[in-house]
Amino acid sequence: MSPALILPAALAALLALAIPVVIHIARRTESRTIDFAALRWLDAAPKPRRSLRIDERLLLASRLLLLALIALWLAAPVLWNAADRRPVVAVAPGADAQTIAAATEAGDRVVWLAPGFPETGGMAPAASGDLVSLIRQLDAELPSGAPVKLVVPATLEGIDAERPKLSRRVEWAVGAEAPGRPIASPAPPALTVRYAPEAEDAVRYFRAAATAWTVAEVDPDFAAEPIDRPVPNGAGHLVWLAAGPVPAPVEAWVRNGGVILTALEARIPVEGETVPVWRGTAGEPLAVAGRLGRGRVIRLTRALEPAAIPQLVEPGFPDALATMLAPRPAPARVAAVDHPPLTGAAPFDQPALDLRPWLALLIALTFAVERWLATRRTRAVAP
Repeated sequence: MSPALILPAALAALLALAIPVVIHIARRTESRTIDFAALRWLDAAPKPRRSLRIDERLLLASRLLLLALIALWLAAPVLWNAADRRPVVAVAPGADAQTIAAATEAGDRVVWLAPGFPETGGMAPAASGDLVSLIRQLDAELPSGAPVKLVVPATLEGIDAERPKLSRRVEWAVGAEAPGRPIASPAPPALTVRYAPEAEDAVRYFRAAATAWTVAEVDPDFAAEPIDRPVPNGAGHLVWLAAGPVPAPVEAWVRNGGVILTALEARIPVEGETVPVWRGTAGEPLAVAGRLGRGRVIRLTRALEPAAIPQLVEPGFPDALATMLAPRPAPARVAAVDHPPLTGAAPFDQPALDLRPWLALLIALTFAVERWLATRRTRAVAP
């Protein structure tokens, strides 16, 4: 531990120590005149004796100590490297007891990987949805020399795509695989198409995509009709293949949460900026998307024909279309053995231990002693 002062200039307040010393030296000793009959004709003007002695030295010492403590408090004393450097075992909720026992040794500080990093021993907290952020926070709060072991279950939930990068090398203990729950595959989008007579040939690309989404011998969830037919209220995704403004009922359907993919010639308002959601082989945007109320608008940037968009007749078009209409969330589940933290992050500045709260308590005690010495009935005077 290394003591230091944040504001050393405040030690100039120590000059105030001269004040009680001067007062105690300059004070007059108490004297009382007593009349004697034999001395009544002598000079009656008593001359008080001045004493250069320091009276009440204990009171003076308490006052000097009080001023010195106040000056030191103003200088903000701290202790660097005062943090606990014991090995830390951080346990993620869900880790099995056998792995925890194997990773823990006598003298280790065992905490939960949960907000506040509580000590283990009580009820296990609920699993956090942001385990990686807690690992980074633990790395930032611990001193640089403290060894760390992380005990995690075999499968991690709520994980981003990037492995965490820490300022230290940690021991990564993975628990036993628990029986997992089956993950249901997302249902393919239900596709509704409305087309103008001149765009009827383009419908086949979307019919082929809907067929590719379904298993054999099952009819795809696909419905294509001319633009004069209304859009069903239960429609999930609409492809609009017609030039000119989109009818008001269709626009209202989008504002209420629908998703529409429009041809290049169609016109429909978009709120805010658009972002590319489909790119060509050279990185050029083939479709952009934006918000409209609670819904989404996807607009093609080229004519809907293979000469302009070669990807229409390629095997990857069904997947690209499904991703545009119903973007899949980023994967948040990963095997723990494939996700150990990396090293190389810059070490964090460790907070210093602030000594002012303890000094404030000492100042209060010293002040109480000084008041008791100054107000007691019999105040002793030094001989």
